[in-house]
Amino acid sequence: MSYQNLSGNWNYPNNLRTGAGRISELADCCKELGMSAPLLITDSGLADLPMVQNAIQSCIDADLSCGLFSQIKSNPNGENVMDGVAAYHAGNHDGVIAFGGGSGLDAAKAIALMVGQDLPLWDFEDVGDNYLKVNEAGVAPIVAVPTTAGTGSEVGRASVITDESAHVKRIIFHPKMLPTIVLLDAELTVGLPPHITAATGMDALSHNIEALCSPFYHPLAEGIAVEGIRLVKEYLPTAVSDGSNIEARTQMIVASMMGATAFQKGLGGMHALAHPLGALYDAHHGLLNAILMPYVLKANESAITERIERVARYIGLEDSSFNGFLNWVLEMRSSLNIPHSLAEIDIDESQQTLVAVMATEDPSAGGNPTKFTKEQYQQVFINAVKGNL
Repeated sequence: MSYQNLSGNWNYPNNLRTGAGRISELADCCKELGMSAPLLITDSGLADLPMVQNAIQSCIDADLSCGLFSQIKSNPNGENVMDGVAAYHAGNHDGVIAFGGGSGLDAAKAIALMVGQDLPLWDFEDVGDNYLKVNEAGVAPIVAVPTTAGTGSEVGRASVITDESAHVKRIIFHPKMLPTIVLLDAELTVGLPPHITAATGMDALSHNIEALCSPFYHPLAEGIAVEGIRLVKEYLPTAVSDGSNIEARTQMIVASMMGATAFQKGLGGMHALAHPLGALYDAHHGLLNAILMPYVLKANESAITERIERVARYIGLEDSSFNGFLNWVLEMRSSLNIPHSLAEIDIDESQQTLVAVMATEDPSAGGNPTKFTKEQYQQVFINAVKGNL
């Protein structure tokens, strides 16, 4: 299939407008949602790039008063969110353009939530029925524009935000945080360097695999996850080796979206460990999932063999056993220059007890195929530090 045919308008799980060049529709999307003064929110690494400046200019040319907020860390924190809320009000904005990778999108969605709330951010942590405290009328409309193929935050109803005072990542949730319109334009991902393409692509793979293996009943999500895994297998190596390949870039940005759609079925041990490690070490989320993946798969083997063998057959592995799938993961990681151990990114065992406790308390732990104890998480972590599979 040529990349010219890789376009479409989909309405699941939200309004997705897919295809190269769709960023040209940004101003019209804002107007559809009643915006006259959108605030484009992105991370500091993207703010000065032409793609951001061009997006802002396209809005200005369409008679929109478009502002920019970019004071966001790679692991966004509560202070970043509230600074964005202040910028939103100072500029008299009436909507949000969430632009960037997972950090920019998550922060933007949290800012869109908080601009109309009187309660503090952490009151909306995804615990119990906290989401009922939200003043829904105050949530700003959101147009999302992902520039990486990894987190799939553009189809999510939550944001992962670091509480720096507690050194923990918290999930902020409300259904209205789901962006109303999404522009999936793979041309925006062409400039991603190979190592970021690899790490974010493996993040998309982790979402699809953990959704597939989650024990909850959700056939819709499971079907999406299986195809998402196939797309990563077929297109991630090309996206890394030939970043200008629009077909591979498009299929990966779709696989990323599919993973985040599927993981409403649940995540698992990869994320239960990646979240505390990201909070404690400020490490890249996708890279953490990529490194942790085989260790968590192996620890879950007895509970997931049937599903892994099924997806191994579907994606066409010559050896469709559990070990065949595990070896494929290891070989792809190696070919993408993903480190084999956490030690290679300067994470040691010194905080193993804390990491294990935080993992058991992480919301993602509830979707793991087996309920790991603190001791089991500790052992998986130690194995990942040492590279012992």
